[in-house]
Amino acid sequence: MSTDDQYTGPGTDPGAGAAASAPATRTFPCRACGATVEFAPGSDAMRCPYCGQEQAVTAVPRQVREHSWDELATLPAKPRGSVAAGVRSYVCPGCGAHTESDDLSARCQFCATALVAEPDAAERVTPEAVVPFGLDRDNAREALHKWTSSRWFAPSRLKKVSEAETFKGSYLPHWTYDARTVSVYRGQRGEYYYVTETYTTEENGETVTKTREVRHTRWYHAAGTVGRDFDDVLVAGTNHVATEQLDKLTPWPLEEARPYQPEYLAGFQTVRYDVEPEDGLVTAKERMAEVITGDCRSDIGGDEQRVHSVDTRYSGLTFKLMLLPVWFLTYLYAGRSWQVMVNARTAEVIGERPYSKGKIAAAVVAALAVVAVIVFLVVRK
Repeated sequence: MSTDDQYTGPGTDPGAGAAASAPATRTFPCRACGATVEFAPGSDAMRCPYCGQEQAVTAVPRQVREHSWDELATLPAKPRGSVAAGVRSYVCPGCGAHTESDDLSARCQFCATALVAEPDAAERVTPEAVVPFGLDRDNAREALHKWTSSRWFAPSRLKKVSEAETFKGSYLPHWTYDARTVSVYRGQRGEYYYVTETYTTEENGETVTKTREVRHTRWYHAAGTVGRDFDDVLVAGTNHVATEQLDKLTPWPLEEARPYQPEYLAGFQTVRYDVEPEDGLVTAKERMAEVITGDCRSDIGGDEQRVHSVDTRYSGLTFKLMLLPVWFLTYLYAGRSWQVMVNARTAEVIGERPYSKGKIAAAVVAALAVVAVIVFLVVRK
């Protein structure tokens, strides 16, 4: 759960107010012992953490669907700047505890029951697809060990770190955007040409005349039109994690996405989006613009290109909300906790790590020694 979650205890009244609405909360009882089953990463089943009984996730008879941008115009806008707008009060079916949270799924603070909230009428956009967890805790632990063992300039003892101090599996919301684009550009094409120049220099105490080829660029006006279809341009739908950090976990195997089912969320935290789809589209268009500029340069051709202006028109714009799985881990080293994130599908790891000042100093000394030898050999010649 997010750090803003508040717990009022089993059977207590959470009070009145905007945050006190109680959407339907789902749990999934084990058919063998009655405990609550959870989604088993890397499978299509739910598993009981107590008796080990597994039961299949029943596939839904539909495909992941792209939503027309026109649909968004029919949905009410969420009040901006309102913290309470996404907060709900959930009642645990297991022990009756009330939990106020802006998460879509979590665990009960008191009995650890896996809770999944059903999207309700207050949700402007509901998840369309989910990439299920593919790595379990053991896989995430192994990914952490490989990562710590392969860090350059890391202290030698870091290679022995294989155990995480904390594990937290979370689904993070992301928007995807599709669009057909047609872009009209204006720019310049640069073509190289070479001119022979004469110059004088000193050699063995004498002045000698030599020639050299000097490169110049001749510029020509260029204009044209390029088109491109974009598919699943990915934009983070949450501000809880820095975008530049999430971008490092890419690429995601989006082709492995399944139609949204609450079963996949059971046992994990699921963060609700706080980046509106309109704001996500701004970021998506910025990412599209980088690709389009590259297309313009390719179309201009020549040896160099200058792109002065690009006017892009979009059509067939669609979007969807996806949930992507991430393990958040912390490991203890030298009395300090270091945080890492693991792509729970590809095992890509990013995060904080210590550096060995001794190894860095030794590398610098070695590099300086190599440079000194090269300079010495050049001078001798």
